[in-house]
Amino acid sequence: MSAHTIIEVEDLRRTYQMGAETIAALAGVSFSVHEGEYVAIVGRSGSGKSTLMNVLGCMDQPSGGTYRLGGEDVSSLSDDGLSRVRNLHVGFIFQNFQLLSRSTALRNVELPLVYRGIPRRKRRRMALEALERVGLGHRANHKPHELSGGQRQRVAIARALVASPSLLLADEPSGNLDSATEREIMRLFSELHEAGNTIVLVTHEPSIAAQCPRVIRLADGRIVHDGPSEGRGAYVQ
Repeated sequence: MSAHTIIEVEDLRRTYQMGAETIAALAGVSFSVHEGEYVAIVGRSGSGKSTLMNVLGCMDQPSGGTYRLGGEDVSSLSDDGLSRVRNLHVGFIFQNFQLLSRSTALRNVELPLVYRGIPRRKRRRMALEALERVGLGHRANHKPHELSGGQRQRVAIARALVASPSLLLADEPSGNLDSATEREIMRLFSELHEAGNTIVLVTHEPSIAAQCPRVIRLADGRIVHDGPSEGRGAYVQ
């Protein structure tokens, strides 16, 4: 595995003001993720994992500390700067898929390429290749309501992959799926990892975390475990 560092977080803090009270969602988090790693971030509701996901995905800025993505310090970028980094380096996969309901699978997957200004013919080819990669090339012209939950999540994964991002960020990617479809999607993540993709997956499910080689567990905005996966039920307590 390459030693190239994708994520470097040092003493990351994120506070919110609620009236006279300051809430520390992240209270000094430090870790690195290298190219090709597959990491689960777990914790109870309120542990800070969603806040960390937003910072890692350049959708929020830290209140303190340093965050480098692909070697670039993004801690204090402007909104435009964060948008640029998101578009170039991050592929998002969400629990509720976030597909455009009136657009075909192909058009949904094309969307990140539109923002990059890639010509129509090339982006359609790239989008179709991404759909083929997740086993849905034959459903390219179907709209989300014509697809099963697992197929919709595969479209979302294809959309995240299409621009070859440095990092795939998955937020509770199996949360809206039945157990059989969950297993199907987790197998796909394993295949993507084996193909060399860097994946950070946020979940509250111990069974999902147990399938990732590395687990970071948060509690009260701090890291309380960072190491190899040790089996089901070990991390969310």
